[in-house]
Amino acid sequence: MSSRRSSFRRREKPAFERFKDHCRHFTAFMFSNVGIILLVTFYIIGGAFIFQSIEIFEYERLKSEKPHRFIARNFSGECLSRIWELTAENISFFDHHAYRRRVNDVLLDYQRAIVKKQLKGPDVEQWSFSGAFLYSLTVITTIGYGNITPQSEWGKLVTILYAIIGMPLFLLYLSNIGDVLAKSFKWIYSKVCLCRICPGVAKRRIIRERRKMRQLARALQMHDMENARGSSSYTSTSSTTSSNSSSSEYTRSSRQSSSLVDIPYTESDSDIEREIRGSTDEITVPVTVCVFVMVGYILWGALLFGRWEDWNYLDGSYFCLISLSSIGFGDLVPGDRVITADRDKVEVSFILCAIYLLLGMAVIAMCFNLMQEQVVHNIRAIKRGFKACFRCSSS
Repeated sequence: MSSRRSSFRRREKPAFERFKDHCRHFTAFMFSNVGIILLVTFYIIGGAFIFQSIEIFEYERLKSEKPHRFIARNFSGECLSRIWELTAENISFFDHHAYRRRVNDVLLDYQRAIVKKQLKGPDVEQWSFSGAFLYSLTVITTIGYGNITPQSEWGKLVTILYAIIGMPLFLLYLSNIGDVLAKSFKWIYSKVCLCRICPGVAKRRIIRERRKMRQLARALQMHDMENARGSSSYTSTSSTTSSNSSSSEYTRSSRQSSSLVDIPYTESDSDIEREIRGSTDEITVPVTVCVFVMVGYILWGALLFGRWEDWNYLDGSYFCLISLSSIGFGDLVPGDRVITADRDKVEVSFILCAIYLLLGMAVIAMCFNLMQEQVVHNIRAIKRGFKACFRCSSS
């Protein structure tokens, strides 16, 4: 008994080795499918807290050090006073062309100031938790709406570091989740669209395919027999060795064609059952189905954002397409009904908006993956067809 305990103690790993094993298991879990989703989610939430704290701290510091920068300017009053001064200087309107030109310059300055103020927005309201979360999401997804931007130097520096780490992490998320969604969609497509869930329909489809293969094999066998007879008639006066080689080629071709002809097609075959319950790796989803999935997801998002933002159907579809394709013009962004001025309040609609964008980009990656498989399958089929045509023409 004591020898067993001593051997168990000798086999026990040291603390450093156990720590390395735990780190290895933790890393493997974090880069699994569930772990990568949690990692991206917590990375965005952590980035939201970091950017919110940096920008609010910088805003409070500048407000205490330079209060004159935060005094609301009366742009309309300044514009009217400048126009009044120009009018008083040119009361006789001696040079009315110069007067009009100077007034136009004043009005252009007024327009630029108003537009800049509206684009910039309130300095602190845009950095609520909802706004900071949206900013973190648009950084790592490379959407970049541009409606929320850091004003401090630390915010810009942290954005650079945040994007350097977050963009590869999000690409890894798209790769893993897109692959999982592609396999799941292929399984659903095989059960629903290919009628694998209905054994009778699947059996009849497989029997039809085997009947076509058997007819093709018969045609190939007849073609090989005619070629063999023609070659034997032309080489009747040749040597014995050449006749033996031609007969062996004939028997080899006849065996290959007969193996295709003898394909069983009874409904009780076990190989049909195995083919019905087979793997979905060999199944390819048509391009039209992938396009239909992408269009349906965009239209569903248009309905959601139409309710949240009071957009029409065209604007909602336009926003979803620009966002999911990571173009991100920034002319339409989730606005007042998603981003709130309260620093700590988070609306349910905003959470659904973030989930829609994260899931939607994975769906787009899934559709691109499935379309790539379909295109590769079609190219290989075309290549086999060309080889068969050239083989027939050469024979």
